[in-house]
Amino acid sequence: MLLKQVLDLFELLDTPKANGETIKELMLANGADEVTVETVTGEKGSTDSIKILIKGSNGKSSGGTAPTLGIIGRLGGLGARPEVIGFVSDGDGALAALSAGLKLAQMHKNGDVLAGDVLVATHICPHAPTQDHFPVPFMDSPIDMQLCNRKEVDERMDAILSIDTTKGNRVINLNGIAISNTIKEGYILEVSNDIMDVMTRVTGKLPAIFPCAQQDITPYGNDLHHLNSILQPATATNAPVVGVAITTEQAVAGCATGASHPEDVETAARFAVEIAKGYGEGKVSFYNEKEFAHLLELYGPMNRFQTFGQN
Repeated sequence: MLLKQVLDLFELLDTPKANGETIKELMLANGADEVTVETVTGEKGSTDSIKILIKGSNGKSSGGTAPTLGIIGRLGGLGARPEVIGFVSDGDGALAALSAGLKLAQMHKNGDVLAGDVLVATHICPHAPTQDHFPVPFMDSPIDMQLCNRKEVDERMDAILSIDTTKGNRVINLNGIAISNTIKEGYILEVSNDIMDVMTRVTGKLPAIFPCAQQDITPYGNDLHHLNSILQPATATNAPVVGVAITTEQAVAGCATGASHPEDVETAARFAVEIAKGYGEGKVSFYNEKEFAHLLELYGPMNRFQTFGQN
């Protein structure tokens, strides 16, 4: 159970004074090995980029061989102040990722050490702008997506879970979480059976998979419609990426307050922790490497979908 971690972090994030240094202190006090915070400024304001390392017993940071999992909390901002007062729905991605990181740090401190390293990355912005989007408004970000990816997507990540509030649409119709296909190097691959197994165990339900269009795995800024930013990390890495969407039956605006469901955020965080356990031990695979190699033989690389295309 990660409900305590979710609630503890919510109290720190649901304030106009939310900042990276406060979260850094919490993480280090609870067993995180390394935490870096950088204030990043864009055309629409600033945000605190934070990255947390929890070392594994056989992690690469200590000379080991176990793969490193990245857990990215995707969002525009935690709040849309002064336009809107309070924690917005869009902040759930950061809340879930940080809750997973806090739990993993506490586990490590208590002696439950995972095999592989885990890197948790997100950004903390209580004063973000909003933007128009169909069918409901989105949160915007003070920094552009390319800069956000540079701060959050780390070359040490061998696979990535990208957690994002994904309520502003008409194609996911459930309260809880849903996962995407595995995205790798411009390819939309089949959904990982290992990851579906973990999802079933965590939720006690059949796995929920959200639809992924080709446009969704292209970079923001190319004038194409995107479901949201959940799969944007896949445009900045060759590591496999799976989106973890925090969802609702009815479309809810990213800038809506009072729309965060702690049980759903907890489910997403607990799911990430369980994936981290299995991935470092080699028990959870994001994709079939042999099948992917054969795809490349038959159809060649699809990396062009990670770019802005032909101009």
